[in-house]
This record gives sequence, C-alpha cells and structure tokens, in this order.
Amino acid sequence: MIRFKKLALSLCLVLVVSILFGTTAFAAGTGDVAGAIEGTWNDASGQIKTVVNRVVFPAIDLILAVFFFAKLGLAYFDYRKHGQFEWAAPAILFACLVFTLTAPLYIWNILGL
Repeated sequence: MIRFKKLALSLCLVLVVSILFGTTAFAAGTGDVAGAIEGTWNDASGQIKTVVNRVVFPAIDLILAVFFFAKLGLAYFDYRKHGQFEWAAPAILFACLVFTLTAPLYIWNILGL
C-alpha cells in the first residue's frame, strides 16, 4: 500500500510539474506556422553555417586525413609484402578528403543559403 501511494504521489508530482512548465507555442497572431518556421530558420541559418564551417567540416577532414594516411601506410606495407600496390582505397579517401576540404566554398551556394 505504501508503494502504491509513493507511485501515485510521484506521478501526480510529474503531472503538476509538466503542467506548470509546459507552454503552448503560438505562431504569431495569424496562425501562420510556415512563416514562424521560416523566420526561425532565417535567424538560425547563419549560426548553423558558422558551426558547420568551423566544427563539422574540420572534424570530418581530420578523420579522413587520419584514415587516408593510415590506409596509405598499410598499402605500402602490402606492396612491400606482395609486390603490388593497391590504389583504390587511398584514392577514394583522397578524393573524399579533397571534396570535404573544398566543400565550404560551394556547398552553401548549392543549398541556397
């Protein structure tokens, strides 16, 4: 019985807190939801662009560079062992690295930002 009371009290507490802190979001006075979303996007797009250019692309570049040089080293060791250099994996990683290094210059024009 005590366990049931504790459970009921905690559920009531969660309900009261969610009612107190839950707010209803209205889209301006006209009810134009699309306009509210566009306005929010226009305000935040500059910040998103800055974060992607300064954080996301450099992180991807770093990961690809590490993989590229590791794969290049492994390909060299395979060459020394078997006498045949496998170019496919290092070439693909190099192409991806070049793509992500140059992406901030043109990706925003493609996306229309």
